[in-house]
Amino acid sequence: QVQLVESGGGSVQPGGSLRLSCAASGFDFGSLDMAWVRQIPGKGLEWVSTINTAGDTPTYAASVKGRFTISRDNAKNTLDLQMNAVMVEDTAVYYCAKDRGGYYCSGLVCYSAGRPISEWGQGTQVIVSS
Repeated sequence: QVQLVESGGGSVQPGGSLRLSCAASGFDFGSLDMAWVRQIPGKGLEWVSTINTAGDTPTYAASVKGRFTISRDNAKNTLDLQMNAVMVEDTAVYYCAKDRGGYYCSGLVCYSAGRPISEWGQGTQVIVSS
């Protein structure tokens, strides 16, 4: 079965850095684009970043562009998110997910290729505070 295991979260001060990881199994990881999304406390889900299968075409939400870097290692079935210059607004639970195109989130649901995403890991919590 599909398994997505996020790790690397924790508490950090504004301006600091964290590196999140996602270990994937149960599907052909290398054949799919992958995304990071986050759930901000008191709000819904928000798309953060997507990376293509070859790992050379990343895209980012405007809120994180220039601060976060997404990467992948298809040989290890892992997806990473390097978070630099973090802000209080980055506090959230971070999840990785398959991206089949047209990824967006509304409320507590994210969609890819027009269909709700139903495969989620436990997420990893990031807390940014002074």
